[in-house]
Amino acid sequence: MEHPNMSYIDAVSGGDESFKLKLISIVKEELPEEVKIYNENIGLKDFKEAAENVHKLKHKISILGLEASYEMAVNYEENLKLGDMNLREDFEAILEKMIRFINTL
Repeated sequence: MEHPNMSYIDAVSGGDESFKLKLISIVKEELPEEVKIYNENIGLKDFKEAAENVHKLKHKISILGLEASYEMAVNYEENLKLGDMNLREDFEAILEKMIRFINTL
């Protein structure tokens, strides 16, 4: 299984350390809140809103260099729109890895 990394952030920042730190700061600020809202909507079985939350979270997945996880999130988002939560455990495992990773930055 792949692991979160800084390759995308490093590439986008192009060596500009202040820009890199800004991107990291945004992810560290937004990710926990987006995960919280996703969890609330899953708990309410509001699959339409949860799919929207997954859509937003896909951007963070991509930023943290998780290419295969991004593809799985695309599938999970589509499944949620149909009320199907089959990929929930896999998706939430990705979220946990991402949270652990950003907490080390």
